[in-house]
Amino acid sequence: MRAILTRLLAALFVLAIAGCGRTPLQEQQAYVFGTRVEVLVVGEDPELGRRAIAAVLREFDRLHRGYHAWQPSELTGLNAAIAAGKPARVTPEMADFIREVQAFARQGDYLFDPGIGRLIALWGFQSDEFAARLPAAADLDAWLAARPSIADLALDGNTVTSRNRSVALDFGGYLKGVALDRAAAILRQQGIANALINIGGNVMALGSKEGKPWRVGIQHPRQPGPLATVALADGEAIGTSGDYQRFFELDGRRYAHLLDPRNGRPAGETQAVTVLIPAAPKAGTLSDAASKPIFVAGDAGWRDMARTMEIGLVLRVDRDGRLFVSEALRRRLDFIGEPPAMTVVP
Repeated sequence: MRAILTRLLAALFVLAIAGCGRTPLQEQQAYVFGTRVEVLVVGEDPELGRRAIAAVLREFDRLHRGYHAWQPSELTGLNAAIAAGKPARVTPEMADFIREVQAFARQGDYLFDPGIGRLIALWGFQSDEFAARLPAAADLDAWLAARPSIADLALDGNTVTSRNRSVALDFGGYLKGVALDRAAAILRQQGIANALINIGGNVMALGSKEGKPWRVGIQHPRQPGPLATVALADGEAIGTSGDYQRFFELDGRRYAHLLDPRNGRPAGETQAVTVLIPAAPKAGTLSDAASKPIFVAGDAGWRDMARTMEIGLVLRVDRDGRLFVSEALRRRLDFIGEPPAMTVVP
């Protein structure tokens, strides 16, 4: 799995720095949010770039530690209170996160639901390494009977209560996007105009690289290297959900971490979904949260879900490797090698 991530990051890195030979480029990597991240800054003042990157990585570490889903954190403390049937007073930031993810979950018909942490744990995905083991049928049945959802949480100011003690929050499908927006804000506050932030394939561009748009790769879900490249304008973000990022295989079948709350099992009709979000105050957050319900919606529902989420730039690879791409995104893609057969949709 980490080898695949390394290939993805290498592809993005090569594409991003091409042509950056004249203006100094500062780049640093770290491992947070269960993935490798990198921040690239182009500017005339190397020391300013290094300080700005350090500030970004400190914020990433703070978010990672504060909202970790299975190591001691504010989030696990809240989950313990919910399981005990007790109200919990949380920080204003946590309260804001809950309100925001509730809105995203509602818009995505709860196919993206950060309240399913117990289900994620049952499948073994709340871990850095995954065992090739299926959850017990009785445990899945019990979870489905309880049907926990982030919709079960109520907020009174900064006090959280739940009508369902089986709710357990996991911000894994949301926090990387938040971190992109935080990174962009920090870099701009530090006087950085041109940068690229990559969190495990969720990418945001600031400015340009020496007057040319940042160009990044969209990872091929079954081959090393990118399927296509796309140029990002200032403030645009791109997010990918794929079954190649966190998964295990058993008896020749792939079980990925993208779970369908309707049946409690990994969504199996999609290999990858990529969304491109135009520049906006929450572009990074939306790039992370919007790809999940589109992925889970599968063959019959992905287009309707994209419309519901108001995502006009989307690429989907189905379980058989067939490509579906919105017309607006197709116009911006440069495919590697011979363009593959694809279905272009309005």
